[in-house]
Amino acid sequence: MLIDSHAHLDTPVYDEDRAEVIARARAAGVELMLEIAGSDIGEGSLEKGLRLAEDHSFIYAAVGLHPHEASIYDDALEAELIAASLRPKVIGWGEIGLDYHYDNSPRPAQRRAFRRQLELALDRRLPAIIHTREAEADTLEILRRAWALGGGGEIGGIIHCFTGTAEFAEAAVDMGFLVSFSGVLTFRKAEDLRAIAARLPLDRLLVETDCPYLAPIPHRGRRNEPAFVRATAECMAEVRGVSLEEIALATTTNFRRLFRLQDQPEGAPPNLQPND
Repeated sequence: MLIDSHAHLDTPVYDEDRAEVIARARAAGVELMLEIAGSDIGEGSLEKGLRLAEDHSFIYAAVGLHPHEASIYDDALEAELIAASLRPKVIGWGEIGLDYHYDNSPRPAQRRAFRRQLELALDRRLPAIIHTREAEADTLEILRRAWALGGGGEIGGIIHCFTGTAEFAEAAVDMGFLVSFSGVLTFRKAEDLRAIAARLPLDRLLVETDCPYLAPIPHRGRRNEPAFVRATAECMAEVRGVSLEEIALATTTNFRRLFRLQDQPEGAPPNLQPND
């Protein structure tokens, strides 16, 4: 029982064999996948990702504008995202955040889009899926002001593809976030990252592929796919000195708890609270 908590199955690299990729994931024991719909909204990926989730009972979706595209955020796009968030298979808002490594959008535009989307996630009571790269200080400041102070800790979220500092991870956990590790955890030079994965509370951990990117060892250099999440889970089990089964159970339980999918039949919408 494994869950790929972050996948981009809508991307064109899967157009020729998407069904086979999904079948391999299921055969490898991946019971649920979270499709990040809209990872390239400018190219029309939002609807493609949503339909992928709606066509498969074991795939859910998140919607949001990636920081790379923050410069195109406007009222019309916001209305499109809000409408998408109302569809029954949508369980999260993201990935959103800051990326100061590539700066594909100006940093002020990234910060504005990030704050606004956190407000929308709060309004919709959807867990926020956070992308941060070389922007820890600004990410934490915005999360504290625009998320935690608004009650985001009760909703929760994910720090996706975590590769940061122990201090950032601990601060995020204090705000109610889960910390998700990708195939980077398996890389030879990722000793510091493995040390953080070994120390964080087990009930705050997730695994993901971020496919088609960041394939784990022994698949590094290939196109990533959800079946490969097992390699990341195996690495996490090794650094924590526990069995793969324990990591699989913990990360699956953590994902289902965050998105209120406990005891839900496959494909059902989340268990909403009375005031949601």
